[in-house]
Amino acid sequence: MANLKTFSGFPIQNLSSDPVPYAQALADNPYSGAWSSGGNLNTAREDSTGAGANAEAALMIAGYTTTRVAVVESYNGSSWTEVGDLNVAKYLVKGTGTNTAALAIGGNTPAPATTGQTETWNGSSWTEVADLNVARQNMGGTGTTTASIAFGGNPGQSALAETWNGSSWTEVGDLNTGRNAMASIGTTSTAALAVDGSYPQVNNVESWNGSSWTEIAENNTARYQVAGSGSTTEGLIFGGRIISTPPAAKSALTESWNGSAWTEVADLATARGGGGEAQNISSSTSALYFGGGTPAVNVTEEWTATPAADFTKINLGQVYYNSGSNAFKVTQQLAPAGTWSSGGDLNTARYRCGGAVNATQNAGLVFGGNGSPYGQTEEYNGTAWSEQNDLNTGRNTSYGGAGTQTACVTAGGYNPAGSPEYVTVLSETYNGTSWTEGNDLNEGRIDTATFGTSTAGVLAGGGEGPGGPNTVSSVEIYDGTSWTETTNLPTVTQEMGSLGVSTAGLVFGGSVDSNPTTKNTTVEWDGTSWTAGGTYPISVRYTTAFGSLTNGIAAGGYKYPTAYSGVCNVYNGTSWSEVAELTTARLGSSGNGTGAAGFVAGGEISTGSVASTEEWTVPEANSTITVS
Repeated sequence: MANLKTFSGFPIQNLSSDPVPYAQALADNPYSGAWSSGGNLNTAREDSTGAGANAEAALMIAGYTTTRVAVVESYNGSSWTEVGDLNVAKYLVKGTGTNTAALAIGGNTPAPATTGQTETWNGSSWTEVADLNVARQNMGGTGTTTASIAFGGNPGQSALAETWNGSSWTEVGDLNTGRNAMASIGTTSTAALAVDGSYPQVNNVESWNGSSWTEIAENNTARYQVAGSGSTTEGLIFGGRIISTPPAAKSALTESWNGSAWTEVADLATARGGGGEAQNISSSTSALYFGGGTPAVNVTEEWTATPAADFTKINLGQVYYNSGSNAFKVTQQLAPAGTWSSGGDLNTARYRCGGAVNATQNAGLVFGGNGSPYGQTEEYNGTAWSEQNDLNTGRNTSYGGAGTQTACVTAGGYNPAGSPEYVTVLSETYNGTSWTEGNDLNEGRIDTATFGTSTAGVLAGGGEGPGGPNTVSSVEIYDGTSWTETTNLPTVTQEMGSLGVSTAGLVFGGSVDSNPTTKNTTVEWDGTSWTAGGTYPISVRYTTAFGSLTNGIAAGGYKYPTAYSGVCNVYNGTSWSEVAELTTARLGSSGNGTGAAGFVAGGEISTGSVASTEEWTVPEANSTITVS
């Protein structure tokens, strides 16, 4: 590849076409990839199941050695560690979810042999929950701990499908062809594939759209005890057994699905069926397969896709010359081009909750709020939420948080229990595992603006009671140990949005004494004083925000008297401009992330609290450089 003259210390590449994101290059060339060895399981087994959202975080659940086992192991990308056992030893169970929030559904236990028992994993232990309506083993299934679907299975080559809502199972539309020992592809309860399976086996693929099953393109080689991962438009199946002449031959075959057709790709190194897979990996660019047999093995293999040989990767900030279009270009992220998409639901719906404003889209934190229990804490891994240790004192009414998923401080808020008081001065810090009480605020308050880090936090304004009347302008800063009063806000304000760090933050919108007249003002903080910023496009309160002073995102809120807002705006350090709206208008949600990648979770709508998460993503794009 030719380079042009060096400019500002780096060569300008001469390219015949625009570079593309790595993920796009993989999607454009999904058939180039290979399996490689991962860490061995501690306990070799077959007829097992797995859960996980990526190849660096997975669970191996139960299985068969010379008997049924309850053993569960966790994978970190290189090695397996034994964690909490299932309550009952079993095999031919179906797993869904992630390594921190999983379901183990049905299976075969000592007595009775076939069970409908369901167990849920919270990252440290298993708990029995409601059984399937019809006991089965060797099923297919996809989804999360709050929304899963289980289909097919034995006895009787079942066609039954049931969905899980976090507390109970409901029968839904049957498969067109009953089967067991099939591959499952999908990450949700509303979009899944059932591939092959049965004995005698079927070469049949069905797609689930949330209400019914439809037969689609057959894969190339029929098999059973086959594994799968990915989405309904981009998935993989691998391993299994092929019935030719008894006994059925173990298979190493791997096939890739692009939403319309199947293509054979590189084989597994070890042919086998009945292993576990990281079910919730959402594409065909990576996969994880572990265990299986017969006889049972402890082998782990990792699939990695590779782009075409002539691929040129997009790099944020690069300047290059496109000889095809005869133009100089730069790669950048333009906030107006960002979009919202659905993420994983919170385990507990809530609103006016706290969050780590400077956490990331793939490592988020939400706590407290108007939900039950009031102190519940959840962490987000970019796919699913998992429950963690609660706050020491449960609180609600928008008290915010400064920091990240592993280092966060929160203070103030409303304590429904009223002990030691309703409007609190309490301050707690989170270390990624648990909360610790620290030094109190100087002034108790609710509905505050909070931004910064756990060692350099800012808490501004707020109210002195639910619904007023005493809105305050006072501001306190946190140094990792104590809160100290500093320069007041220019005017008393509560119920506002905020974002940034301790030397470059902003506060906008809000109200005075919960008055129907909401604000549209913005004030910027430089570490010592407040100055006026760009006017917010609408008057709104209870808006969520995240990002930086020069690239910040504000989302949702409440416009008096009854309007829940989905309006979103981006701040460039000077002014606000409107970007794509939220799918669900809401107030009082929690926001984490940057101007390029973040999320809002929870919130209130007209009918009450919601658990939904929406993720904000700005794609990298190549823009022509214009000179005037």
